[in-house]
This record gives sequence, structure tokens and C-alpha cells, in this order.
Amino acid sequence: MANRTHHPSVFLVVITILLSIYQSEQRQSQQSLILLRIQQILNFPVESSNWNNNHLDFCKGDSNSSSLTVVCYEGNITQLHIIGDRTSPLAKNFSMDSFVKTLTRLPSLKVLTLASLGLWGSLPDKIARLQSLEIVNVSSNFLYGALPREVSSLSNLQTLILDNNLFSGRLPNWLDSLSTLRVLSLKNNVFNGSLPNSLGSLENLRILSLSHNHFFGLVPDLSQLTNLQVLELDDNAFGPQFPRLGNKLVTLVLRNNSFRTGIPAGLSSYFQLEQFDISSNTFVGPFQPSLLSLPSITYLNISGNRLTGKLFENLSCNTQLEVVDLSSNLLTGSVPKCLISNFSNRTILYARNCLETRNQIQQPAPFCHTEALAVGILPDIKKKHKEKVSKVVISLGIVGGTLAGVALALLTFFLVRRGNSRRRMKNPPTRFISENAASGYTSKLLSEARYISQTKKFGTVGLPSYRSFSLEEIEAATNYFDTASLMSEDSYGKMYRGQLKNDSLVAIRCIKLKKRYSTQNFAHHIELISKLRHRHLVSALGHCFECSLEDSSVSKIFLVFEYIPNGTLRSWISDGDTMKSMSWIQRLGAVTGIAKGVQFLHTGIVPGVYSNNINAEDVLLDQNLVAKICSYNLPLLSNIGKIQHGSSSSGSKNSSMKKSVNYEDKSDIYHLGVILLELILGRAIILSKDADAFKELLQATIVADEEARRSIIDPAIRKECLDQSLKTMMEICVRCLTKEPAERPSIEDVLWNLQFAAQVQDAWRGDSQSSEGGSPPALSPLQSRRVSFH
Repeated sequence: MANRTHHPSVFLVVITILLSIYQSEQRQSQQSLILLRIQQILNFPVESSNWNNNHLDFCKGDSNSSSLTVVCYEGNITQLHIIGDRTSPLAKNFSMDSFVKTLTRLPSLKVLTLASLGLWGSLPDKIARLQSLEIVNVSSNFLYGALPREVSSLSNLQTLILDNNLFSGRLPNWLDSLSTLRVLSLKNNVFNGSLPNSLGSLENLRILSLSHNHFFGLVPDLSQLTNLQVLELDDNAFGPQFPRLGNKLVTLVLRNNSFRTGIPAGLSSYFQLEQFDISSNTFVGPFQPSLLSLPSITYLNISGNRLTGKLFENLSCNTQLEVVDLSSNLLTGSVPKCLISNFSNRTILYARNCLETRNQIQQPAPFCHTEALAVGILPDIKKKHKEKVSKVVISLGIVGGTLAGVALALLTFFLVRRGNSRRRMKNPPTRFISENAASGYTSKLLSEARYISQTKKFGTVGLPSYRSFSLEEIEAATNYFDTASLMSEDSYGKMYRGQLKNDSLVAIRCIKLKKRYSTQNFAHHIELISKLRHRHLVSALGHCFECSLEDSSVSKIFLVFEYIPNGTLRSWISDGDTMKSMSWIQRLGAVTGIAKGVQFLHTGIVPGVYSNNINAEDVLLDQNLVAKICSYNLPLLSNIGKIQHGSSSSGSKNSSMKKSVNYEDKSDIYHLGVILLELILGRAIILSKDADAFKELLQATIVADEEARRSIIDPAIRKECLDQSLKTMMEICVRCLTKEPAERPSIEDVLWNLQFAAQVQDAWRGDSQSSEGGSPPALSPLQSRRVSFH
């Protein structure tokens, strides 16, 4: 009887075990199908080549490798690591939304690594369904757009790595809801704006890396992040104040920002600090030698600042220091012996200071003193200097009496010579050439300055006739070169804002020559400048030669240009300023104007002007938002030896007046393509690698659907541009950015396509009342010149 009573229990146990095994096998089989589906969506990456057997037991690690790992716990997949080597986006049929939807069928997933797989698209809000996620790494892909708010619901998230993508927008304020977050790495994206104060509430944060973005402004107070060990903010525009931080940092990198205050004294208590890099800023004030002896320091870089102070030979240093870069500051004194001791594995740089050494190039001591005063840093005057000062005063008194007689004799000689000079000359001591630049030139010069009919059409562009100015006019316009009139300065000279007697505003470029030449050396160049006038170029109004008294050679040249007050094109399309943003039709008009300006430079003058390297900062907008190229490759001083080059209103670029087999005209086409990218995306493109990445993104969306195209463009124009107009712009943009110059379109083809895009948009706007579906009306023959996408 007892045995009979136990039979049902044994039977139930057996049934339960069998059901458990069956369910486990079913679950494993289902998970296997999900992984195979992921493999298919990712276009069968090489890393998953072993996933070709439906009977593989992924949880036993049968298919694991260094680039692909699947980890299970109790029969459920908890970790998925796939690391590829793709450098271009996946095919047009890839959908990030479908991909994440497939991942959500693995609800136990805690660790997800998907690096270098060519993923593209925005991060969908479905990511929030993976509530178990603790670590997410989707670096080195082509993901774009803002972070979806749904990420804030991932309450278990500890690590978020989005490096090397195209994420944009501001960091959201809801970051403090990720209370368990320990690692936040957003390097190499296009995030912008200021950082939210909520970052200072992430008490568990240990690593914060925001390098290579477009952040700006003050860094929020991070002093409460007592666990923070790594802070990397390099290559942004943070500043001006040094951030408030905790003293447990191991790595602090603030390189290449806009900090311009002093280094806080509290840094001397950062005993765990190993790497400290504040190079390429404008830090001022004293350098703290105690940083050299921090107990953990191995890397110290303060180069490219305005730090002052005196170094001494007997300073102490940490023997573990591997790299010390003190170069390009205002340091004086002696190089510490502890730095230059015989350590074969140590790199020490200290050039371009005022140190007492013959090693590495140094500035003279007065340079550092003068520069320190220029930035408002007073020298540290010690009491013992008073005796030296008094001795100097006495010595000067004795020497002064001796020199007085000599000075009187020299003065008498100078007055006699000046009287003789006045009798010989009717002109003032400094002569200013006022000859008409267009008169007295040879037939050869005129033949080399031939202009096509387009030049005649745009020759005046509503500007006064080109003329020569006197120095008195230049001085009066700039208030005698007052520093308040100074707009910019570069290696070619200074640019001043001026106002003529007729109240018109001008920009005046002052070019100081390294060697003296006669006015005839510049006659050809002045002739070219006087003729380069176009509606879409910042045109010259005149010039002034300043000549030396002794030999009448030219010592300075002043070029007077029209003043364009409405800012650069980039300032109207980037940084997310909705109050100052151009509409789609205005952007079309602007880029068409730029293309016309480039066409004029290429074909409106013989020889043409090529390799102009135009970017969005080189294009100004007038009061009607008409685009004018302000920096183009205009050689002015290319005499024998090519001592110097002149410039247009914003500076000179590498001379290239003759088109050659090197496709110099196609270089301008490439840069025009970069400007097109900025107009489409609404963000600045600084690096060529960014342009290449965005080009690949455009190439993928062109052959996708309209929704994909609209998802990547500037939100300010997302609702107003017609898809056919947008697609045309994208197509010609991609063609312009082709790596092979010979395959890029001509400037004429670019213009035809831009006009086509504008025509489609204009026709749609005019017919929008009758075309409810947004379909464009019949197109003109312009369509036949449209560049097709391959």
C-alpha cells in the first residue's frame, strides 16, 4: 500500500523534470532562432560565420571567439558581444528599429556589446524594454540623433558607451535618473550645448568621457562625485572657469578647450592623479611646481597656455614621471635637474618659454615679462629687488649725464638733414601712391586679365568704382588703427573694421611686407583685384600703398573691402539656435550663390582662381541673406621667390592660379560638398573624417525611404522641405564628396542640380494649396541635367 501511495508523487516529479527539460530546450531553441535572426539583420558578419548550424548550443560557448561571445545563466542569454570591423553603414534595408525589437526578445540580457557593425539610424525607444541591461556598448557605428528619454527607465544601467557615432543634440536633464550609472562615455560624437547640472548628482559615476564633441560653457559642479576617477573633456569649448572637482581623480584631461583662469591651488592635494593634461587652453597665473611631485603623477602636460612662474634646479619630481610638457608658456628660471636626469623612458619638453638653457628653443626673458603683463599677470617683486632698483637708478643718472651731450649733437644733425630734405621734396616724409591701378598697363597684362561676358554682367554689383585710397583716409576710417577696430589677425597681417567719410562700413586688410618692392611689382595683382567683382564675392573697393622715403619701395599694402555685417553662414545653420536659423529655401539660395561665386572664380577670369578651400566660415551673409565668399585664393604678392601671398578679405590661401591635371577645380567642388552637408544636417563639419562618415550616412538614406532621410536632417527644416528637393541636394552632395576628384561633378552640374532642387521646392510651395499630398507639379527640362545617384 505504501508503495502505491508513492507512485503518483514519483510520477509527478518525473513529469516535472521532463517538462523542465522540454521548456529549457524550447527556450534554447527559441534563443538560437533569435540569434540567427540577429545574424541575418546584421548581414551575416564574418564574426558570426560559425552560426550556420541550428543545433548549436550557444549557451555552451560552442561559437564563442574573441570577437563574438554569448554568455548564459540558467539557460537564458545574459551577455551578447559582437565586435566587427565595418567602416561603412549597413545596407539600405537595415532597420535599427527592427533590430532592437529582435533584441527585446532576449529579456534576460544584461550586457550588450555591438561595436563596429555598421549600425545606422536613431536609437529607438524600444531599448527601454530591455530592463535587465547593465552594460551597453554600441561604439564605432553610425547611430545618430538624440538620446531617447526612454533610456532613463533602464534603472539597472551601470555602463553606457556610445563612442564614435553621430549622436547629436544636448545631453538631457534626466541623466540623474540613472542612479546606478558608473561609466558614461560619449567620445567622438556631435553632441552640443552646455552640460546639464544633473551630471553632478550621479554619485556612483567613476568615468565621464565627453571628448571630441561640440559642448561649450561652464562645466557643472562635479565636486560631489566622490567616486569619479576619470574625467575627459578634451576637444570641446568648455570654459572659462576651471571645473569644481573631487580630489580622487586619476585622469583629468581638459586639453583644447576655452579655459582661461588660473589653476586652483587644491590640485596639489590630488594624490591619486596620474594623468593631468590642460594643454591648448589659455590658462593664466602661476604654475604650481608641486604638481611635478604628486605621488602618483606619470603624465603632465600644460603646454600652450599663459602660465607664469620661476622654476629652480633643485625642485623635486616624482621618479615615475614618463611625460612632462611645459612648452609654450611664460616660465622663467632653470630647468629642474630632476626632469633632465638620465631616464631613457622619459619625455621632457620645455621649449618656447624663457628658461635659462640652450636646449630647446627659448624666448628672451623680457618676452615672458611683457606677455605676462599683457594678460594682466603682475610679476612677483621681492624685497631684495629694492636694492638692485636703487643701484640701477644711480647708474642711470651717471650715464644719462654723459649721453646728454651726444644726444644734443645728434639732434642738431637730424634737424639740419630734415631741412635739406624738405627743400628737395614737396611730398610728405612717407609717400603714398595714388595712381589709378588700371592705367598704363601693357597689352600682355590686359590679355592675361580677360573676362567673359559674365564678368561684365557682374562687374559693378552695385559697388562704387574701384579706386586708390590715401593713408589719411585709411587712418581716419580705422580711428588710427585703434585696437577697438581690430577684427582679426593672422600671419598675413591685420584686419580692421572701418568707416569712410560717406558713412559706409569697410573691412581693411593691412599687409606688412617682409621685403621691399616697387609699385610695378604689384600692378598686375591690383588689376586683378580691381576686376574681381561679383554678387557672391566680398569685393575689393580699393587699395593704398605705403612707401618708404628712401627708395619709394612699398612697405605696406592696405586693401579695402566691402563690409558684410550679418555673420557667417555657419552661425546661421549650426548650434541649434532656432532664433537664428535659415529656412530650406534660404539655404538653397545661399548654396546656389556660393556655387555661382565659385563658378565665377573658375571661369569668370583667365587664368581662373582654384583651390580656394572655402568653408562655411568663409561665407558671409548680407542683410538680405545673400551669400558672399569672403576668403578665396587670390595671390597678391607672388613675385620672385613667392615671398608672400595676399588675400581676400579674410585671408590668403595657397596660390593656384592655373588649372592643371591635378583637378584643382574639383578641390573646390569637394569643399562645396562639405558646405552642402552642413546645410542639410544643420551642424558644423570640421574634420574630414566627419565629412566622410556623414557622406556614407547620406548615401544610405538616399536609397532608403523618405522617413529615413528626414530623420537625419536639421530639425529646423524637417517639416518644410519637399522630399524630392531634399533628395536632389543629398545626391549632389554625395557626388561632390567622392574621393576621386575626376568623378566629382563640374561646377555647372552642381549649379543645375541646385537650381532644380530650388525649382521643385518653389513649385511645390506655389502649388501647395492644390496639391494636398505634397506631390510636385510637372518639372521643367532642368530635370534632364539632374545628377543621378549610383
